Amino acid sequence: MGFARTCSVALVGVEGVVVEVQADLEPGVAAFTLVGLPDKSLSESRDRVRASVVNSGAEWPQKKLTVGLSPASVPKSGSGFDLAVAAAVLGAAERIDPRSIADLVLIGELGLDGRVRPVRGILPAVLAAADAGYHQVVVPEQTAGEASLVPGVSVLGVHTLRQLIAVLTGEPVPDEDPADHGRPDAMLAGLLVPGAGIGTGLAPDPGEGPDLADVAGQHTARRALEIAAAGGHHLLLTGPPGAGKTMLAERLPGILPPLTRQESLEVTAVHSVAGILPPGEPLVRRAPYCAPHHSATMQSLVGGGNGIPRPGAVSLAHRGVLFMDEAPEFSTKALDALRQPLESGHVVIARAAGVVRLPARFLLTLAANPCPCGRHTLHGAGCDCPPSAVRRYQARLSGPLLDRVDLRVEAEPVTRDDLLGRSGRGEPTTTVADRVREARARTTARLTGTPWTLNSEIPGHELRTRYLAAPGALAHAERDIERGLLTARGLDRVLRVAWTIADLSGHDRPDHADIAHALELRTGIARGVPLTTGDRP
Repeated sequence: MGFARTCSVALVGVEGVVVEVQADLEPGVAAFTLVGLPDKSLSESRDRVRASVVNSGAEWPQKKLTVGLSPASVPKSGSGFDLAVAAAVLGAAERIDPRSIADLVLIGELGLDGRVRPVRGILPAVLAAADAGYHQVVVPEQTAGEASLVPGVSVLGVHTLRQLIAVLTGEPVPDEDPADHGRPDAMLAGLLVPGAGIGTGLAPDPGEGPDLADVAGQHTARRALEIAAAGGHHLLLTGPPGAGKTMLAERLPGILPPLTRQESLEVTAVHSVAGILPPGEPLVRRAPYCAPHHSATMQSLVGGGNGIPRPGAVSLAHRGVLFMDEAPEFSTKALDALRQPLESGHVVIARAAGVVRLPARFLLTLAANPCPCGRHTLHGAGCDCPPSAVRRYQARLSGPLLDRVDLRVEAEPVTRDDLLGRSGRGEPTTTVADRVREARARTTARLTGTPWTLNSEIPGHELRTRYLAAPGALAHAERDIERGLLTARGLDRVLRVAWTIADLSGHDRPDHADIAHALELRTGIARGVPLTTGDRP
């Protein structure tokens, strides 16, 4: 009779649970039983592990073998348990010392030839192991860099099961070339899921991607874009086709500051689980950008799928930009599903297989035409849409959703002088990005010692009691509340935007002009204050 145990990690969304893998050998008819609530892909590990052990030069025990995954109540999926199961079986068969694997966390899929194949979700799995007190992990060689991002954890990257056996037994480690030079590495296939990105890409460094200087005119929209980036405020761009709404939204990630270390780990964990982490780039340092098509379903936006829900577009855009072009063309259910993550910064998905909490703190940017044909606001353009059709089209963006959008800007048609450059070029992305970083530095200094990092995260109670505007600055806002133009949530969002404008302008706190800016950007009612970047002292 032989017994051995080791550990692996089960992922539920982007959160991990350490699973103890136990192997027990008893006299009897040779059989391999796997228990502990495994899914189909995990149940098939019996055949993968057996073939891998034999092809690695080890003897398969001809006894009754039972492998248990504990806790049994946690659903377990995927092929990442293969390496731990093989190690536990070899420990029970005394091919390796059971004590050498008792405190190890092993993650990886096994090929039939004994190679250790990479799997998705290495970073959140290692984070879960570190939180549980484990300090040694074994992962596929291709994902060792991703696992090494977790501080305080010793990482061993192995290419084959034979190498792992040699390390654990003190034998000479075989030198095995991980891939044939000049040929694609098929081992990386497990890291990427085709089509899982839903329009996601990582924003390039400022100066390398699309430049704001390419946008003709649109001074008000450019100013709103800068405010959105500096304070993390949601933005709605309306206007006729060809005004530059999409161009502006595509350049928003370029003016966002690089992610902090903690933010990078959060984004990398989500992208690793989703299977869109670029090979060779274990840590995501730039804000992500996600632009789903308007035919996207509610499940693809907030997350879902068979079994344990997978991250959707709102999670793939975590700490970045979620751009929804032609927003009224999205289904009403899909749009209204954004209301909860816009407020809380996460999304909770309940399915029969379990409840998953996924991060979803993103900067929402909506672009919409004024009517189905897009010519409603153009004088003499011949809009044929009846008033009822215009109202129905605009009503597809519900009031509760728009109430959560801080900035609402109309993109005016581009003039001839703007298009031909006679009015001068706009500021480049690098210049605007520098101002955004300076504004965020002021915000960070003010919010030091609080759980918030951006003006958009400050609760309304704190804005009205702790972070006060200048005396008399709220006169216009108070009148808008009395007229029903502004809700209680709307007032809080106006104050947050005003603080961002103050940070961009170098003010100690919002004054009358800053509040007027914020009100005009939210209500669209002119307050007699210029909104261009030239108003900065």
